[in-house]
Amino acid sequence: MKKLYYESSYIREFEGTVLSCEKGKKGYEVILDRTAFYPEGGGQPTDTGILGGVRVLEVHEKNGEVVHYLEAPLPVGDRVSGTIDWERRFTHMQEHSGEHLVSGLIHAKYGYDNVGFHMGTDEVTIDFNGLLEWGDLMEIERKANDMIWQNLEIYADFPPKEELEALDYRSKKELTGEIRIVKIPGGDVCACCGTHVKRTGEIGLVKFLSMIHYKGGVRISLLCGKRAVKDYEKKRSEIQKLSVMLSAKPGEVAQFVEKMKDEIAGLQEKLAECYRMQIEQIVRELPDGDRSLYFIENGFGAQQLRQLINRILEEGKAKTVLALAKNRDGEYLYVMGSQSEDMRLFSKKLNGLLSGRGGGSVQMAQGTFFTEKEALCATLNGEGFFTA
Repeated sequence: MKKLYYESSYIREFEGTVLSCEKGKKGYEVILDRTAFYPEGGGQPTDTGILGGVRVLEVHEKNGEVVHYLEAPLPVGDRVSGTIDWERRFTHMQEHSGEHLVSGLIHAKYGYDNVGFHMGTDEVTIDFNGLLEWGDLMEIERKANDMIWQNLEIYADFPPKEELEALDYRSKKELTGEIRIVKIPGGDVCACCGTHVKRTGEIGLVKFLSMIHYKGGVRISLLCGKRAVKDYEKKRSEIQKLSVMLSAKPGEVAQFVEKMKDEIAGLQEKLAECYRMQIEQIVRELPDGDRSLYFIENGFGAQQLRQLINRILEEGKAKTVLALAKNRDGEYLYVMGSQSEDMRLFSKKLNGLLSGRGGGSVQMAQGTFFTEKEALCATLNGEGFFTA
């Protein structure tokens, strides 16, 4: 089989003869005498497109043969035309070439190896077997983009044996026979079977998104070319929306949000104090007693309900307390506490009576009742509770 993508990554259309066609689990498996469809491998996804008027779903290499997985069969012996999904292919060319540039520069400066590479639908990830700081990565990004804008020629071919033996190139595993080498002057020399652009200028741009510690090294996420530009436009649009919503200049959005966070923190402190004062007033107005009480405080959240129960029990104003608040969905959030009764058992009982769910400890439980107020009050009254 002739692999046209090794002759040129820019072949978009070609003709080939169908050598075999068999029905498989992923569709009809078609083998041609020649193909420009790149099979998945080396971290690069499969090409897609049209072959003989039929959609090509995936392409894989098996035992040296390139197998095309099609939606429908093709007659064996027919001469068919193939068309590559060029936008997808060119995106992969930009990303794979950008990955070589980044990996080569990191290897040259830090000695780290690329031990994992994947082109995803949203981003490219590269794993290195050594640690980096974000500032280190930014330096690599600047250098990679400088080399992109120099529009350097990228070599991708099978060098003669004598030339190959003299080359110092990166490789993830021991290779034998013909070895395809990708070279970027001053950037990288690496064994690779993927598709690449002819010159670095076609990569357009390399932009790092994130870096995390991973298996003793780091995992880097990045975008190249068209995807990097689209990502920039998406983020620019989001910043513009925030700018309008906050009435702040785009370059001052982060500063404005920081100011808002400080203001919100101050308001939360004041609100907490208001809740505390309200709870203290409720507790003061309760007579001493050994009763079971329930409260419906619709302005409270779970934290305030717990605080109310704790204060009532601390002051000895009741033996068991059930505090509730109606949420936006019309359900009743509940918290119950006692210094003498088992709240796990009582919570389980009330959940059964009031279509509720929840649980907790012996001293305190919380959850939600899915019921109406009339049924709620009637049930609690029947259990010996008094409304406060």
